[in-house]
Amino acid sequence: MNEQISDLSSSPQDLAAMIAVQPKAVVSRTLINKPAGTVTLFAFDASEGLSEHTAPYDALVHVLDGEAGVRIGSQEHTVGAGQIILMPGNVPHALKANKPFKMLLIMVKA
Repeated sequence: MNEQISDLSSSPQDLAAMIAVQPKAVVSRTLINKPAGTVTLFAFDASEGLSEHTAPYDALVHVLDGEAGVRIGSQEHTVGAGQIILMPGNVPHALKANKPFKMLLIMVKA
């Protein structure tokens, strides 16, 4: 499920509260979609993930809640709440939730 926010408020927001983990699913909610990049919230149930893929742009993951395993190239990382990790453009990467997990993904295209 991918839902676009058409009216993102200019007041403080609780990112983790803007998306909910759904049983056996990956849920996304696009906050900003501009030519220069995107900002998207994701929620993953435990053991759900994104299979290995390559994107042409750098992507910064900010973990809001939970924990996930992230593979970038041949390196495995565990990331948890409050941590960030950069997934460089043109490098294969994958992600799998070790437990229910929420993240903010910032993709920079320009």
